[in-house]
Amino acid sequence: MPVKNRFAELLPEITGWRRDFHEHPEILFDTHRTAGRVAELLKEFGCDEVVEGIGRTGVVGVIRGRADTKGRVLGLRADMDALPIIEATGLDYASKTKGAMHACGHDGHTAMLLGAARYLAETRNFDGTAVVIFQPAEEGGGGGREMCQDGMMERFGIQEVYGMHNWPGQPVGSFAIRPGAFFAATDQFEIEVEGRGGHAAKPHETIDTTVVASQIVIAFQTIVSRNIDPVQQLVVSVTSFETESKAFNVIPQKVTLRGTVRTLDKEVRKLAETRLIKIAEATADAYGATARVSYMRGYPVMVNSEEQTQFAAKVASNVSGSCGDAPLIMGGEDFAFMLEERPGAYVLVGNGDTAAVHHPEYNFNDDAIPAGCSWWAGIVEERMPTA
Repeated sequence: MPVKNRFAELLPEITGWRRDFHEHPEILFDTHRTAGRVAELLKEFGCDEVVEGIGRTGVVGVIRGRADTKGRVLGLRADMDALPIIEATGLDYASKTKGAMHACGHDGHTAMLLGAARYLAETRNFDGTAVVIFQPAEEGGGGGREMCQDGMMERFGIQEVYGMHNWPGQPVGSFAIRPGAFFAATDQFEIEVEGRGGHAAKPHETIDTTVVASQIVIAFQTIVSRNIDPVQQLVVSVTSFETESKAFNVIPQKVTLRGTVRTLDKEVRKLAETRLIKIAEATADAYGATARVSYMRGYPVMVNSEEQTQFAAKVASNVSGSCGDAPLIMGGEDFAFMLEERPGAYVLVGNGDTAAVHHPEYNFNDDAIPAGCSWWAGIVEERMPTA
């Protein structure tokens, strides 16, 4: 099953949807325009059921095949939200929303799944039910968790679930995947270090929070180098060091540190959290200061199921001729919540030689649309073939 001719025919229309979404990006759960347009199109395609408002602003479409002899139900998920980035592409369809941009290709994901939904609603050449899922708030809001907590899997009887993400640097329309842990768990921390502020010319009368906080930052590096098995993956990054004073001659009373922890194993995740809190508190105490740590667990590790990964790779190979081995990725993906609920798999589709995701010059490559749509359609038709 190579790229389907129907998607070549539909490419101008699907590209039009994609560029419209790109021009009108929406952030987190505020995807009202996007969700409304998605629901409108699904109804036009003749989906058997279209439900809005799942996971706040998520949309679900139900497409029943020609037969339903085995009661099979597959979920196909795309994300809809954009990022709080100022676009710098110079495109004629660049963002018209100040401070928002589709810098991760969710506009492309949504358009590709809409293209697949149209094809599946036209042909219905499968035995079972396809459930197309359009999710808000992947970029830090946990929209996947919200949709699951709304009972989506049970309500629509979803048995397996599949997702896709474009990948810059990978040849256009090619695929890559891996079984097991794939994308990292993404935790955040905020640490308020408090000492005793004072005049910079009299440091002996202070408890210097900049020194204390600096020691904490350096000590955190030992979590990776001395606490974790070297064959395990862990990232501990302090990304913000903020004092309450901007003066040249003041030692601040407080310093706030912020950062992220990325892991691919549940036990490593627990250990990293424990050590980070202990190191911050003990280091501050050693200098006579205090450290108040807020540790926020984010997305869990995204884990591809073995059987479904093999199947997804087979479909990808049928579309593009092969399917490569994807690397471990320390970025997060809240499709993890859906994979905790049901077996499934997540695949990467090549975006070509473009700017990286989350970059102000990034743009989804429309040339990837036929391959992406064909993969979605193949997942349904090959997993639930008609007799």
